Amino acid sequence: MTEQEQLINIIEREFPTTLKALRAYPTAKSELKPSTKSKSARELAHTFVFGAKVADMTLDGALQLEKVPALGATLDSIIATYDSLHHTFVDRLKRTSDADLNKTVKFFAGPKRMEDMRRADVLWFLLMDTVHHRGQWSVYLRLADAKVPSIYGPTADEPWQ
Repeated sequence: MTEQEQLINIIEREFPTTLKALRAYPTAKSELKPSTKSKSARELAHTFVFGAKVADMTLDGALQLEKVPALGATLDSIIATYDSLHHTFVDRLKRTSDADLNKTVKFFAGPKRMEDMRRADVLWFLLMDTVHHRGQWSVYLRLADAKVPSIYGPTADEPWQ
């Protein structure tokens, strides 16, 4: 299996779970913030949009952050944007060669620091970042009194037995 195929398989396996978790959130509580330093749920949901757009730009070989869609007015619009960006990205990734994935792109390497990174490594990073933020999202679900869906195993709201 090529690295491109591995990326696609894992991205496509994780996406429905992320979408399910996003859709489980009560839209009436989209401005909930667990603490003053936390993002609102709507802002956290936008993190998935940001990651999907950055992944797409990674394939272009240059990050132009001004092209990231603005924060959506509603949770539903943010989820719809994420869904659309995901499918656009995966379609592009399917047409991307391993040689192109081995090219570099300037990417975040620390505070106010960008470095050349292999495109595939950036995409793996973004995938792990999505998984990280999905875990964060599950805490927001619980705080909003929503049902937490199964992510990697059973939850109190979605037991497996």
